[in-house]
Amino acid sequence: MAAQPSIKQLKYLVALAETGHFGRAAESCFITQPSLSSAISELENLLGAQLVERNKRQVLITALGQEVVLRARSILHDVDELALMAHAASEPLVGPVRFGVIPTIGPYLLPDVIGRLRTGFPKLQPFLREDQTGKLIDLLLAGKLDIALIALPIEENGLEDMELFEDRFVFACSPDNPLTKKKFIDIDDIKDEKLLLLEDGHCLRDQALEICHRAGWSKSANFQANSLSTLVQMVAAGIGSTLLPEMSLEVEARRRDSIATLPFRNPVPVRRIGLVWRRSSARKGEYRKLGNFLRSALHPCRASDVA
Repeated sequence: MAAQPSIKQLKYLVALAETGHFGRAAESCFITQPSLSSAISELENLLGAQLVERNKRQVLITALGQEVVLRARSILHDVDELALMAHAASEPLVGPVRFGVIPTIGPYLLPDVIGRLRTGFPKLQPFLREDQTGKLIDLLLAGKLDIALIALPIEENGLEDMELFEDRFVFACSPDNPLTKKKFIDIDDIKDEKLLLLEDGHCLRDQALEICHRAGWSKSANFQANSLSTLVQMVAAGIGSTLLPEMSLEVEARRRDSIATLPFRNPVPVRRIGLVWRRSSARKGEYRKLGNFLRSALHPCRASDVA
């Protein structure tokens, strides 16, 4: 039987393709550069084909090499999943989990989430990555994240999701806004407001725009921010109004003298918060167990009951 490529050789080739540099690839694999270079050469000899073009200025992966890298990533992923499946069978929810979260959830839920995970699953080691939804989805599909806490729905066949709870929206404005005379407001009350939104790329912007369009609001956003904190500062400065997720109020609306927050009357606009993971993951049973734990443990802030 002909000799077969080793897992290490495939791992080194993938690292070289991702870094484009022998030294950085060796460092990421915790070996010396000569050892990595030798392993790549052995792999090329084994396959009888050149996978890497080498010169003094750069490293290029050949066309065949690119195909081998794609196959190698798939093989390495399957090997990892096999090990995880065996480990999960002996003791679930232990060891490292690469956990993604979007910026409009992270600052408000993560302290509580991490604290509860430490209590409920003391052997679990979450490694956190905060980013916009699109980037987190790409990282999940590439196998660089295990799960993500995001706003649903997600239109991606390669992923599964589990809804945890609904997060209600509230209207935030200056204290002298005429709407503050109301205890509850209707969605169409905001159609003439000067609204401030997050910049493109944030799923919360799309959700807020959907609510605005339902209200008959047809203006363009006068200001686009990269964080909810900046939006709140703009509202406090009297520049306009905005929509905030209820979970953010404890942090973002602490200065009650400078902004007013008003709940919506039923039907209250909401966003759905949930966990997402790869459909092919060997640990998806564990992630569903984790979701059930978080669903029962988390109690997001709620405004007064609406009329």
